[in-house]
Amino acid sequence: MSLLDEAGNVRQGEELDPIVIKEYFKQVQPSLNGEVSITQFPGGASNLTYQVSLGDQDFILRRPPFGDIAKSAHDMLREAKIIKALKPVYPYVPEIISMCEDPSVLGCDFYVMEKLTGIIPRQNMPKELSLDKEQTRGLCLNVIDKLIELHQVDIKATGLDGLGKGAGYVARQISGWSDRYIKAKTADATDFKVVMDWLKANMPEDSGQSLIHNDFRLDNVVLNEQNPLQVIGVLDWEMATVGDPLMDLGNSLAYWVESGDEPQFQMMRRQPTHLRGMLTRNEVIEYYLEKTGRQAESFTFYEVYGLFRLAVIIQQIYYRYYHGQTQDKRFAGFVHAAKYLESRCLRYIEKEA
Repeated sequence: MSLLDEAGNVRQGEELDPIVIKEYFKQVQPSLNGEVSITQFPGGASNLTYQVSLGDQDFILRRPPFGDIAKSAHDMLREAKIIKALKPVYPYVPEIISMCEDPSVLGCDFYVMEKLTGIIPRQNMPKELSLDKEQTRGLCLNVIDKLIELHQVDIKATGLDGLGKGAGYVARQISGWSDRYIKAKTADATDFKVVMDWLKANMPEDSGQSLIHNDFRLDNVVLNEQNPLQVIGVLDWEMATVGDPLMDLGNSLAYWVESGDEPQFQMMRRQPTHLRGMLTRNEVIEYYLEKTGRQAESFTFYEVYGLFRLAVIIQQIYYRYYHGQTQDKRFAGFVHAAKYLESRCLRYIEKEA
């Protein structure tokens, strides 16, 4: 069995018309020949990722989810433009092949990029990939180094400095995510009032301005098949912007489930951070601060923010399911996941107090 990350069957309700797709690809690259084959990568609670194969060539197509969505929340052309601007200075992004804003093709904006062939460390490492404790630690550090490298990119050199709104990033995030949660709250959801009030009352000043990924996880990186400790790609730039790098790290830690975490958190694990050799959340913080020279009197605010933000994202997805905008059964229990994240936030707050 191959170690490579492979696409599978397209989920029901998320099919693409192969005739339309083939016609579009022939317009983009007239030299393409062969039958079209469309498969879909797992995950995709937000933007959807497909593999389009024509003959012996494979491409990746990214489009927003089906259903009634706000375009600003799934701005595909923005994501593609960020990737394209990053390519010369951050070589871990794929090459953009085409961007489409013609609604007559798929009824939405979408883009096509090269396929980065490699291993993606999803919920569990491939069984065929046996890393010992030291190798696992090395992989972990290499992944964190890619986040650090991103935060050190010269924003002006990329031309992406216009993405940010300047000082006040922390305050904008707390206000914005609080407002999003209130709008996405369903009758069966918790209110998060204590958490939102605490975040608003404990906001630190911005620690700086960097290019931030906003969804940096192990299952968004691609590893070299020949050397699985080497990161060759970073994917999913949907939420990238210019902002506070410590907030970005806080976002990443919300997904960082350790081997000793309670069962409810283990059920939410999407990346293999539970393996022997993986750094703990505290070790990640220490490594990042030491290597970047940044300082944080307490990291609790950033960790609570990351968990709250994740809860909002989960609740927004559940809102679509609750109101029948998607039939994807994976989302049926998301309201309980959001409630659990509230309890984690409250424990951090209580410990800090």
